[in-house]
Amino acid sequence: MMNARSPYEGGFADQSIDAAKAFRACLEALARPGRIEQIAGAMPPAPLSVAAGSLLLTLCDQETPVHLAASHAGSEIADWLRFQTGAPLVPAEKAQFAIGHWEALQPLDRYRVGTPEYPDQSATLIVECPDLGGSAHKLTGPGIETAHYMNLPDLAAFQVNSALFPLGLDFYFTAGDRLAGLPRTTQVEAA
Repeated sequence: MMNARSPYEGGFADQSIDAAKAFRACLEALARPGRIEQIAGAMPPAPLSVAAGSLLLTLCDQETPVHLAASHAGSEIADWLRFQTGAPLVPAEKAQFAIGHWEALQPLDRYRVGTPEYPDQSATLIVECPDLGGSAHKLTGPGIETAHYMNLPDLAAFQVNSALFPLGLDFYFTAGDRLAGLPRTTQVEAA
């Protein structure tokens, strides 16, 4: 029988350097929607990817409510996240960040989309994917010179989200040590 992994393991080896590199990748991913960035440093428990773990270590602290969708709600991930960041685990309706596979994160209308006075008080969803390849969907808008292409799990959901602007959700897609961002300002359509 295998022993459970300690929550003390898997954080950034060099906190300041790893966090700075990861933060830059986070910013670049949202500033250039659909472009794939490499992000590393964390070694979280499975099924959390290196990219998702690095994102959580970079963007979350004891004042950042996080929702673990059913696909990622295991005690090892919860213990690791609490120890590494201090982030409180909350239901989807109260989350600033939510992590999981696309199906487990549904329905999207559970998450905060901000208010007209405070559109920044919305949730960011970290969607774990098998890969980030593909070109089924065309992305246009701020940060994209002409167009970027990627596969999205549900075109209609992202079109509805984009129509809510300035309200709406922001997204990160993660696979292994790779990351792509999709802010609410991005327009999406079938390629």
